Amino acid sequence: MESTDGRGQLLAISDLHVGYPENRALVERMRPTSEEDWLLVAGDVAETVADIRRTLEVLAGRFRKVIWAPGNHELWTPQKDTVTLRGVERYEHLVALCRELGVITPEDPYPVWEGPGGPVVVAPLFLLYDYSFLPQGCTTKEQGLEYAHGTGIVCTDEYLLHPDPYPSREAWCRARVAETERRLEEIPADLATVLVNHYPLDRHPTSILRYPEFAMWCGTRLTADWHRRFRVACMVYGHLHIPRTTQHEGVRFEEVSVGYPREWRPRPGPPGRLRLILPLEVQADDRGAAPEVGRGRGGARR
Repeated sequence: MESTDGRGQLLAISDLHVGYPENRALVERMRPTSEEDWLLVAGDVAETVADIRRTLEVLAGRFRKVIWAPGNHELWTPQKDTVTLRGVERYEHLVALCRELGVITPEDPYPVWEGPGGPVVVAPLFLLYDYSFLPQGCTTKEQGLEYAHGTGIVCTDEYLLHPDPYPSREAWCRARVAETERRLEEIPADLATVLVNHYPLDRHPTSILRYPEFAMWCGTRLTADWHRRFRVACMVYGHLHIPRTTQHEGVRFEEVSVGYPREWRPRPGPPGRLRLILPLEVQADDRGAAPEVGRGRGGARR
């Protein structure tokens, strides 16, 4: 476990989607506040391997440490990408790419942040989803998907995120949850954690979605108690494109996504700001939303 020397800030961002020129420009302006800052990147950097590499290389050159958890877009196999790997092979290719750049992945030893607000173990996770966040009135994945197709709100994962060699995305999810749970249980009991995952560990952040059926592609009920079990100081996630702070059972959940230009343009304040995770200086207001960000609404392509 690698440590800091007691200075700097633990910062976070997600859903950079640098395929959009406006978002690439936001990344170009991202800078640390000191030479000791770490940056957590909670997935959806880009959809092509070349864009993922280019972006993480830029960020790794600026921050003391960059820690990445994959989103669903990194795992897509789009026709426009020259890298045609699918499923586990694609994920492993991205892990190798990150290691080449010095970026920490979910497959690496978890580092310990010993800067202000520490010590805490920072654990990037790769868990996927298992369709257990079903729409109201649905009791099976099949019913949920039928309902979603009826509304026209279907995640692009259904066409571009392949689970090979697993038989399904939910099977891959369950394997990832089991392995990750084993590793988290090995963290010393006297250390708190910051868990970084593309999807929230609990369903409550999805209650604000404009299209509630999209929650099926937003996590798994298997992790609903992890914020309590693993002494979580902060749960960092993205995916919903609704940047805000909530408190759930006394634990802070931070959605740190940038999102698409059409989503961030109407929000107050400058876009693409890095979210301060530690040390905690700004408390959430009574509604659970961070005072400095707007409350966007979820869409259907995430």
